[in-house]
Amino acid sequence: MRSNPFARIKVAALVLAFLLAFGAAATAQVRIKDIADIEGVRDNQLVGYGLVVGLPGTGDRLRSSIFTRQSLVGMLERLGVNTRDFERQLDTRNVAAVMVTTNLPAFSRPGSRIDVAISSLGDATNLTGGTLLVTPLLGADGEVYAVAQGAVATGAIAARGAGASVMRGVPTSARISSGAIVEREVPFTLPNQQALRLALRNPDLTTARRIAAAINRVSGGHVATATDPRTVTLALGGRDPVSFLGDIEQLRVLPDQAARVVIEEASGTIVMGANVRISTVAIAQGNLTIRITETPQVSQPNALGAGQTVVTPQTQIEVDDQRERRMGILPGSVTLQDLVRGLNSLGVGPRDLITILQTIKAAGALQADLEVR
Repeated sequence: MRSNPFARIKVAALVLAFLLAFGAAATAQVRIKDIADIEGVRDNQLVGYGLVVGLPGTGDRLRSSIFTRQSLVGMLERLGVNTRDFERQLDTRNVAAVMVTTNLPAFSRPGSRIDVAISSLGDATNLTGGTLLVTPLLGADGEVYAVAQGAVATGAIAARGAGASVMRGVPTSARISSGAIVEREVPFTLPNQQALRLALRNPDLTTARRIAAAINRVSGGHVATATDPRTVTLALGGRDPVSFLGDIEQLRVLPDQAARVVIEEASGTIVMGANVRISTVAIAQGNLTIRITETPQVSQPNALGAGQTVVTPQTQIEVDDQRERRMGILPGSVTLQDLVRGLNSLGVGPRDLITILQTIKAAGALQADLEVR
């Protein structure tokens, strides 16, 4: 029996369409672990005050930075060097007072290493080439959770000459990769929990219900409950929390998002969500521009003849009322793509688009939240 080539082409086309549709649906879904956190499992901020030494004359001025001088004297006394008698004579510029900050990750154990950020506190101009001395890092409770020390790296370039200077990056901020050793852990044990709560990073009631439905569908019971737009409560019921969370964090859901337009007026940046809709509205955009150009002409007589040099003004006035631009009408419930296409057809730039969106919102035609930063 001879096969029909057209039938095979039709079947292949249907399979390709199914794969494309399935791929588009799959890419629209995200994992639960990417949109929600386990309540109680979080980082803790640490801060410390220390000294960076070994700078090539770019450190703090001890006469103006009193705290740097006092810290240097205190450090030397702890090491057995008495400098109280000639404290005011210290005039070194290879020391800088800095603040050291980092985040202590959840479940960090004593002996593990974390990165630290360093920022100059005094009038130092460059931290490149310096070394941070032992600096205790404290939590909000005043306890020491880590200790930082090591060579700092700014990643900046600064050069200065008699008539010019070049600076790339910020030489007064630096980092030390794996520069802190954890000395104390924050106690939190998952196996002892009888119930857990998932906290959504972007609160949304629809997304919370979809997460609860996906977890209940896989677990085969009423395990998850969306208690509010930010929280999904999990009743473990004797399950191992680590194994259960490892199973559900890979589940994929389709997060919902509110219709919102965010405007960064300082930089002219506009971000619009996919659910933004515009009711029927007419838009006209244009400005009256008057340009006056003065081109004086000099009339000079012949060298052998009598006369005087005369300057004759030539004025050219141009008026641009942008008659070529017409009022555009956007039909009701247009999509984001239609909105952008319609505004681009009017020749609207980012700055003018900000004003237009604010005016549309004032007219009640923008069916979205407008956030101006």
